[in-house]
Amino acid sequence: MLTVREAADRAGRDPETIRRWIRDGRLRSHRDGPRHLVDPDDLARLVDRTPAPLPAAWERTTWGAPQPDWTALVRRSRGGRS
Repeated sequence: MLTVREAADRAGRDPETIRRWIRDGRLRSHRDGPRHLVDPDDLARLVDRTPAPLPAAWERTTWGAPQPDWTALVRRSRGGRS
């Protein structure tokens, strides 16, 4: 079992994101006193989802260049966390 901090480090997310997933019911947890403990397999299933493919019309910009990796750009702007 992982603490929220350990789960956040493993998933490359902020601990508050993990807490929000727990509150929203997207990630199961068990309570150990005041701490939430997360099963590593549950975390992996949530984090390892593959995104849906883009429609062909969205693969290029209006001027014909390939689209940049927007997710990577946002993560980099947030210091590697999301």
